[in-house]
Amino acid sequence: MYRNKFAIGFLVFSLGLFISSAFAADTADWPCFHGPNRDNKSPDTGLLKQWPEGGPKLLWKTDGIGKGYSTVALSDGVLCTTGDVGDNLVLFAFDMNGKLKWKMSVDKAYTRSHSGSRATPTIDNGRLYLLSGNGLFVCLDARTGRLSFSKNLRSFGGKPSGWGYAESVLIYNDLAIVKPGGDSCIMAFNKLTGQTVWKSTGFKAEPEYSSCFPFTHNNVPLIATGTRAGVVCVSPRTGDLQWLNNFSANNTANCPDPIYADGFIFWANGYGKGGICLKLDSSSGAVTASEAWRTRDMVCHHGGYIVHEGHIYGNNSGGWSCLEIKTGKLRWNEKAVGKGSLTFADGMLYLFGEKDGKAALATCSPDGMQVKGTMSVKGSGTSWAHPVVTGGRLYLRYDVNLYCFDVKARNP
Repeated sequence: MYRNKFAIGFLVFSLGLFISSAFAADTADWPCFHGPNRDNKSPDTGLLKQWPEGGPKLLWKTDGIGKGYSTVALSDGVLCTTGDVGDNLVLFAFDMNGKLKWKMSVDKAYTRSHSGSRATPTIDNGRLYLLSGNGLFVCLDARTGRLSFSKNLRSFGGKPSGWGYAESVLIYNDLAIVKPGGDSCIMAFNKLTGQTVWKSTGFKAEPEYSSCFPFTHNNVPLIATGTRAGVVCVSPRTGDLQWLNNFSANNTANCPDPIYADGFIFWANGYGKGGICLKLDSSSGAVTASEAWRTRDMVCHHGGYIVHEGHIYGNNSGGWSCLEIKTGKLRWNEKAVGKGSLTFADGMLYLFGEKDGKAALATCSPDGMQVKGTMSVKGSGTSWAHPVVTGGRLYLRYDVNLYCFDVKARNP
């Protein structure tokens, strides 16, 4: 009798673990570009620390999502991405098993230099927000694709550089925030109605390609973003300029998002530019920024960087570097998969090369990088879609293909 009770109890416990694991994957939340906090760091734990030969287990793959550089956003069991299919920019919605729920043509395809879809969608409380390469800003129902509202950002007087609009919409409380550029470089709209709430003041700049990054410094809420005039910081309540630094102004392209940690803002760009670190100070609710250091040891075209335990890890030209955030001191530089993008999860770096679909798992330590597994996914051309890790799964988008891998550690 005792053995039967034990067996039944063990079965119930095991079934509970299975349901819990499945539910965790189904409810994974990565609602926008670079995740829930926009810092490109996943809250996942219990992940593999070493990949098996050939890489982690492939759960599913879907093709035919069109040409583009958009990665995925996930919320409430819906996974979204975009791609240019024929003459149209198409928004795809899948379930967590990779089955298509719906697809919707939202704009004409971007056909100028480096054609293909740009921005990653943003999901918030059942609504989906997207900015097309041509400047069409839309809000749709995430379950059905039904349009709620649309805005043409070009109508506000700004214009993007030669590669179009590329940012992912920031949802901040009841606001949807994007950059049309021009006199009203940054604008906030009511996220439900699309009505204008505020326009940035105190500067003029074209939008470039980075997204808005929200943060709080000494209890002061702020938004920083890269523009063609440099890195700027505004109040999320009013859009009023807090500070502007013209580092990387008029560079060939400014793509990565700025990032905040430990009282510093770091921003790096490619084309030989490198990075700048600004120290923030606040007084009577006003925030100022002074230059702390510059570096040529993180020339970052598109792949971004993360900050972990006082160190910056990111793409540097054809490889990867680690810098101390307080001093800019170079701790190491490694090749790994070559130039590409990254994300962070459970103390590890997930690297995705822009060529040949190369991916790697690596340690995240100022003492050096150790690669703990490699694999390749199929596709063609250049991959600028960033990797995503959430719900125990790794998502890689290369060309018209989207891959989902199981990276959860299993008990032996």
